[in-house]
Amino acid sequence: MPSNQISRRAFWVVSHVALGLYRRFPVFGTLRAAVGIIRQGDRYLLIDRNDGRGFSFPGGLAKPRESEEIAVRREVVEETGLEVTAADLEFRYFNAAEIPCNISVFRVGVAGQLRGSWEGLPRWIESAAMRPRILKSQIPIVERILSSE
Repeated sequence: MPSNQISRRAFWVVSHVALGLYRRFPVFGTLRAAVGIIRQGDRYLLIDRNDGRGFSFPGGLAKPRESEEIAVRREVVEETGLEVTAADLEFRYFNAAEIPCNISVFRVGVAGQLRGSWEGLPRWIESAAMRPRILKSQIPIVERILSSE
C-alpha cells in the first residue's frame, strides 16, 4: 500500500477517534481554533479532508498558550505548504456542532507552492459550491462570505 494511502487512512482513524472521544469526554472544555480564508478571485482555498468529513478552511486547534494568529500561520503551512504573508482577524464565533470550540477567522495572504498533507488535498472552490460539503462547524464562515458577495 503506498505511503500516501496509509497516511490518509491514519488521518481518518485519528480524526474519527479524537472527535468521538472529545464529544464524550471534553476534558479541556471549550477548545480554541483558528482558520484562514484564502481567496483567489471568486474561489477559496479549502481542504478536501481525508477523513471523509468534507471541506474545511485551512486551520486547526491552537496549542496551549499559542495565540490564534500563530496557530493559523502554523496550520496553513502544515495543510497547504503555503507561507502566510498576512493574517488579519475578521471575526470570532463559538460553535458546538462537533465539539465546543471558539473559532477565530483570519483573512490570510500567502506565498509559495501549494501541496497537500496527511489531512487532505487543498482545492480552489467557487464560493457557491462551498456550502454543501463544508464542515458543520464552519458553516458560519461560508454564510458570512456569501452574504458579503
